[in-house]
Amino acid sequence: MTNINAPSKLTVTAKDWLLICLLALIWGGSFLFGRILMIEWPPFTVVFLRVFLAAVSLWIFLLFTSRKFPKNSELIKAILVMGILNNAIPFSLILIGQREIGSGLASVVNAMTPIWTLIVANIFTTDEKFSKNKVMGIAFGFIGVAVLIGTDLVQGLSASAWAQGAVLGATISYGFASVWGKRFKGHDPILISTGQLTASSLVMLPLIFILEDPFNLPAPSLEMIISLFGLAVLCTAFAYVLYFKILSSAGATNVSLVTFLVPISAIILGILWLGETLTLSNVIGMILIIIGLALVDGRVLNMTGLRR
Repeated sequence: MTNINAPSKLTVTAKDWLLICLLALIWGGSFLFGRILMIEWPPFTVVFLRVFLAAVSLWIFLLFTSRKFPKNSELIKAILVMGILNNAIPFSLILIGQREIGSGLASVVNAMTPIWTLIVANIFTTDEKFSKNKVMGIAFGFIGVAVLIGTDLVQGLSASAWAQGAVLGATISYGFASVWGKRFKGHDPILISTGQLTASSLVMLPLIFILEDPFNLPAPSLEMIISLFGLAVLCTAFAYVLYFKILSSAGATNVSLVTFLVPISAIILGILWLGETLTLSNVIGMILIIIGLALVDGRVLNMTGLRR
């Protein structure tokens, strides 16, 4: 997600918790919808339709809220880069991965995003450096990924291993996007979101004709249509609006709690709707990644007095 800094609060109201859980459910649903769409359609076409329909939805939102897009060439160039880093690359890699792995497992690997963000920020910024506990969190995160992907490599399941690697690649792109997004501080985040989705639509459009054949796709079923609009309108356009609403009311630190909840919602949805299962190594890897996120986040350690 776009990293727009905002003041954080120490407490989260009941309404904020409700909205955070709703956002986690929606973003967990994106992995479910993506998995369904990958059964019949190619990934780049789905990514284009996702960002295009989401961009149209947000442009309509801008129209009704009387927002005007800034006419600044440097800002537009920065938004184009953001669209590539935050939408085009990660959305494509996640869907490529979901051709082979379930929605729950994809969401677990995707939970590495904050850890990669920390690594990229430590390298390219001066105000977000490693601490002892953050280094421990990074270590737990990578051990968790090693457990997830390493067992498949040992067992010879190369397709699954490469699919998980693709999703991991998406988290690296998100990490760079979070650092790049710092330059948009002070700008209306909804405008930036609309701009990056529009930019990524323009980037994906030629790719689908070069790499795929969108006009000869099989006719979509009702389930496919619902999944496409769910992915584009609900899990992208509406999720952006909801995310920034929570950000303004609860603060950047508290809204990041959604990171812990998305894998849980994705796993439950995958089990209920797709009959997915998780292996013991998947569960262990997920626990290790969550421990890593908790160490990076630091609030649990603050409460126990163990923060360094």
